[in-house]
Amino acid sequence: MENLHGCSKAGKNRFGALYQLHLVKTETARAFIPKEFKLVEAFGYTLGGFFLANYEDSPAGIFDELVIIAGIVWNPPTSCAWAARVLVNSEKACVHGRKDVGLPSQFANFTKRIAAIPATDKKRSRFCSFLSKIGMRGSEVNVKNSMDIQVKETKDGSRTAMDICSINLPAAAMEAPKNDAKKWIGPSLKLCLPSFSGRTEYNPHLLKYSCKIECRLRVVPPAKVMGPSEADNDKDERNHCISIMLSKPILALKFNRLKMTVEAPSIVAQ
Repeated sequence: MENLHGCSKAGKNRFGALYQLHLVKTETARAFIPKEFKLVEAFGYTLGGFFLANYEDSPAGIFDELVIIAGIVWNPPTSCAWAARVLVNSEKACVHGRKDVGLPSQFANFTKRIAAIPATDKKRSRFCSFLSKIGMRGSEVNVKNSMDIQVKETKDGSRTAMDICSINLPAAAMEAPKNDAKKWIGPSLKLCLPSFSGRTEYNPHLLKYSCKIECRLRVVPPAKVMGPSEADNDKDERNHCISIMLSKPILALKFNRLKMTVEAPSIVAQ
């Protein structure tokens, strides 16, 4: 979960965040990772994916963030994730991420839509069908909400927004209301994770910093990711990022009551 938060020294997200691990092809990940780093890989794949969050309290104000993670690099005796792209809908967070944290931050638009989905329980579905036939189907129908989030990247100084992806968050990945005491949101954890960044046009140095996290963590069903409606065959960074988002998910972790503190980065000696 490294290289997650490029906005500030401290951030809080009451509604949690989603960290989803994907199997990413090594050749795709290599397009973003400096040559001196050894990639953690097996059978032509590494672990990439994405981190999606909405921050309600930070020095940059309220904003959304999508971190596209290319893969895992060795940092003996452990390893670190490397961010291929950081998409935020806050100019302040974007500038800070670029210049101070060395992240490949870009401004983006996040469009959210809540969709109501009937429960899939078979017994209840048959019961609801019976009620519908006799004209009594009403408030008893069990309905859950999912959220569709469309992300479009906007280039500096341009009004043109380019589709990156659309993410469908299942009901299980959305945090329960505070008054729902029966909803288990996972054990309480405190983590301190090292992270690499830099080597961008805005910050050419190789940087290292620590990310301190407090949260409640649980496993949830993976979110469904869809690519742009129009295909683009160019092998540019945007399309490599889309390939990462569309790769096979293997694990999704929900961070509830997330508090994150990012320390000031230091330059790594050659």
